[in-house]
Amino acid sequence: MSAPLPSPSLRRRVTVMAVLLIGVLLLVLAVVTDVVLGDRLEGQLRQRLADRATVASALVDQVDARDLARRLEGDGVSVVVRTSGGQTYAEGPLAGGTTRVEPPTDRPAPVPPTPLTGPAAGKDVVQTGDRLSLVTRLAGGDTVTLLADAADVRRTQDQVRLALAIAAAVVLVATAVGVPLVVRRALRPLEQMTAVARSITAGDRERRLLPRSPDTDLGRAASAFDDAFDAVVGAETRAVASEERLRGFVSDAAHELRTPLAGIQVSAERVLRDEPPRAEREEAMLGLVRETRRAGRLVEDLLTMARIDQGLPVDGEPLDLHEVARDAVARDAVRHPEAEATLGDSPSLPVRGDADRLAQVLGNLLDNAHHAGTSVLVEPWADGERVGVDVVDDGPGVPLADAHRIFDRLVRLDASRARHAGGAGLGLPIARGLARAHGGDLELVDPGAAGARFRLSLPRSD
Repeated sequence: MSAPLPSPSLRRRVTVMAVLLIGVLLLVLAVVTDVVLGDRLEGQLRQRLADRATVASALVDQVDARDLARRLEGDGVSVVVRTSGGQTYAEGPLAGGTTRVEPPTDRPAPVPPTPLTGPAAGKDVVQTGDRLSLVTRLAGGDTVTLLADAADVRRTQDQVRLALAIAAAVVLVATAVGVPLVVRRALRPLEQMTAVARSITAGDRERRLLPRSPDTDLGRAASAFDDAFDAVVGAETRAVASEERLRGFVSDAAHELRTPLAGIQVSAERVLRDEPPRAEREEAMLGLVRETRRAGRLVEDLLTMARIDQGLPVDGEPLDLHEVARDAVARDAVRHPEAEATLGDSPSLPVRGDADRLAQVLGNLLDNAHHAGTSVLVEPWADGERVGVDVVDDGPGVPLADAHRIFDRLVRLDASRARHAGGAGLGLPIARGLARAHGGDLELVDPGAAGARFRLSLPRSD
């Protein structure tokens, strides 16, 4: 038993997955943007301090300390310049914006250090909370302290985070609203498949999907649906045809049985009701026996056809088909002494099968040939891995228009032929069924030609 197929709403499923995926991507984008932006802004601030330190080193011999502090201040950078003589000059909000003069000390004058360049000075940037500071000693003993506030960087990051959050919310809402519309349009072929399937279920068996691009995913699915529809409709058609054939077969069989049963009833009533003379009574009894045998043969043929339809088992044993044909011709000479059946020469034809069933096949072919003509030729043959027997009569042959139904059940091509002489029309279908049960076949060769030729072919046995 097949497990039930999970069938959630595809639109809702795709929408939820799309929103989750885009949400995760937006979160990753926001985190990466925040980290990169923070590092970039803080790096630029550090580089600004390093650049001002380089400028201070370049201007140390060109301007005085007060002018140097004023030139270095700006763009968020505050400056404190301490001279070797003890004066202090401060510019910018972080430095207090005042100029102070401190009394000189008795300490010895410092040795002038080597001026620092920008990149080297940038390595000495110290961060305390949100404040960045860089101390640079200039030639002559002056000290320049550069100050910058990283709070602006934090505020910028907060603004960017807020903007990203708002943009992400808008994108997610737009996704939740837009994806179902897109999915609905994308799933329109599935709706068409559903409509076609329901149409076929309602009775329009000829409708198909017929995908324009059978190599795509939906194209392959549509092709699979079409194949399934073809198989189902074909099975339904075969089932209906089989049912019709079965009904016709049952009707014909009942009609065939009605004739001998009617004869049996008439003969029995005549004997019982009229009390005829001895000669007439014996004639009625002979008719009773004849009709009883005919009914018995018909019932036996019907049972044989039923066994063939169910898969008649064959007890295989090594046989010589030529010997089987010789025995069939000999029995036919006893049954039809007035007819002529000639067996052709042939080497041994080894087959594996049931001798009685193969004899029944040849017997049915001989009976059919005697109804069509007076002279019958039985020709054994061999061709590679196949061996067989042809049964040929000298009658008018089988018209092309009737060749397709010669092996149908309860079919007599000559409607004027008497039922007691022509049989019930089961001889050839039984013969073909038995031949196929042996792995061979029975076919009509050269329909439309004078004289009917039926060919029994079987696989050669080792």
